[in-house]
Amino acid sequence: MKKRVSPFFVPFLVVISLLIFITGFTLIHPTGPVDSVYGKKYLQSIGELEKGLKSIRSAIFDPGSDKKSLKEALHSCRTKLKAADIWLRYLDQNTYKLLNGPLPVEWETEVFEKTEKPYRRPGAGLSLAEQFLDDKNYSKDSLDKLISSAIHALPVYLADTTLKPLETADHFFFANRLFLLNLSTIYNTGFECPDTSAIIPELKEMMRDVKLIYADFNESFPDKKIDNEYLIAYDASLTFVSAQSDHFSAFNHFLFIRDYLNPLYALNQKMINRYNAQWTSVNDFTLSSECYSIFDKGLYRGQNYKGVYISVTDEKALAELAEIGKQLFYDPILSGNNKRSCVSCHKPEQLFTDTALATSKQFEEGKFLPRNTPTLVNVVFQHLLMLDGRLTTLQKQAKAVTTNPIEMGGDEKDILEKVLSCPAYKKVFTKYLKLTPLYSEVSIDHILSAITLFYGQFSFYYSPFDDAMNKKAAFGPELVHGFNLFMSKAQCATCHYLPQFNGVKPPYIGSEFEVIGVPGDSSFKSLSSDMGRFAIYPSEEMKHAFRTNTVRNSQYTKPYMYNGVFKTLDQVIDFYNTGGGRGKGMQVENQTLSSDSLKLTSDEKKSLIAFIQSLNEKIPPVTPPSELPRSSHKTLNERKVGGAY
Repeated sequence: MKKRVSPFFVPFLVVISLLIFITGFTLIHPTGPVDSVYGKKYLQSIGELEKGLKSIRSAIFDPGSDKKSLKEALHSCRTKLKAADIWLRYLDQNTYKLLNGPLPVEWETEVFEKTEKPYRRPGAGLSLAEQFLDDKNYSKDSLDKLISSAIHALPVYLADTTLKPLETADHFFFANRLFLLNLSTIYNTGFECPDTSAIIPELKEMMRDVKLIYADFNESFPDKKIDNEYLIAYDASLTFVSAQSDHFSAFNHFLFIRDYLNPLYALNQKMINRYNAQWTSVNDFTLSSECYSIFDKGLYRGQNYKGVYISVTDEKALAELAEIGKQLFYDPILSGNNKRSCVSCHKPEQLFTDTALATSKQFEEGKFLPRNTPTLVNVVFQHLLMLDGRLTTLQKQAKAVTTNPIEMGGDEKDILEKVLSCPAYKKVFTKYLKLTPLYSEVSIDHILSAITLFYGQFSFYYSPFDDAMNKKAAFGPELVHGFNLFMSKAQCATCHYLPQFNGVKPPYIGSEFEVIGVPGDSSFKSLSSDMGRFAIYPSEEMKHAFRTNTVRNSQYTKPYMYNGVFKTLDQVIDFYNTGGGRGKGMQVENQTLSSDSLKLTSDEKKSLIAFIQSLNEKIPPVTPPSELPRSSHKTLNERKVGGAY
């Protein structure tokens, strides 16, 4: 039934329409992005950025402009970009790559694209323009193209779908959360600022601009104000940063993150929960709102290590399933010849890797796999798996390995039949089948999920560095120095991002791949022939590209690089210090690592390694099963714990 219209409603609409016409008052969005002080600040910032970009274009073709004046114009425009960065990155991170892309082309697969192929994402804007300007053979037309692409990208930030989140307060707390994470990982590392002398001055200016945004926000949304406690803490962080030297390598990243950013992150999370803020961006869904420290292992999750048991919360059931997973991890019953197990390559006593060999043994005895065995510890914080990123879930990875003819040589149907021939295995899987209502019978998925449930548990332990950042332990001067080097002069943090020190950067929804020019052997005579990600998704940019692994527990996960070419951390540091493959004199046209020498001193290298060793986690030892479950097939009862080779 239709509602009746009130007899005074029609004249009321006429009066309101007249008011809108005469005064410009907006009925639909009284506190929207155009009408609120906060919204107007956003639009003003976009306008200033557009002016800055256009001024660069004018300067490019000005006969009186030289490189110095162009750089000054670029730096001036970067300040305008950073004034709006808290919004720009959050509202559309892909478009942001056209404003300030770190690479000319990126092929990253985001979480929500795991069922699709990655696509080519061109980069443009200020960082690339400045790098391009440093090239002796740069052309004005090519430089102009980078800036023009940035200008043409700006309308995305003025579209209705982009502006709509600014109408309510909720989006701000999520944008601010990303801003704080980027303060810890991106803004202060040189990831996107080629001129290291500009990094800290730019950081200071940006933080001052954000303070003004905070004030405008509170004026526009008085019912969801930023807490005074947060504002006071932010002022303290601004005071700290303002007092720091502008010299990049002199900045105290450790104190900045531990004493200021991490507490600010906790306060912002509390506001998200108190205001019951609802996110509207796809960038938010891997981050937990229940986590109050950047250095909490619950910050984000890249993988479901429980598999089909994802909805199970019963600790007793999970413990029993993990114990079965452990037995299966040591059981060669998963292999084609009942002689190889997961432990053949991923040895728990060696942090689930193999430190004795450059590359592990193949299914065929006497032969070796082409790549090094990566650790399974902290694998849940990667979005793409295998060193070339070809798999998207831990369960797919487990299936791929067990059925790979050159790894374990198993067959999916045979594995299921053999495992269920063991009453001890069958009893547990049958007992908990009811916890997976989508399945009417035990499947290979249950077996693989029990295995990933077992080793996935080892990703949730902490290191001395984590304890220090969470103010649970002290951190010595050499370790602080090593961390500050990691974040600055050594340039490690431009690829290995906090808090997991892997290739997953805020908002933690994509895995990065890098080309560093790994040699075929330690003589550096030639580049490794392994094409990496190129073999999965052919593109020139992806030749020799590999997923960035975690630095955590590196002391115990040698040998290093995907081919195990380096046996010590000293060799690794030396490789990076000399500029990777190109720095060593090899031809690596698409190297993403800078080929310039880092010029680290011997003492700096020692401090850097000391810090890396502070990332060793307190992982408990694993006691192998004393025996394996008996099978109804007598021939299977001769198998050995851990396999024969």
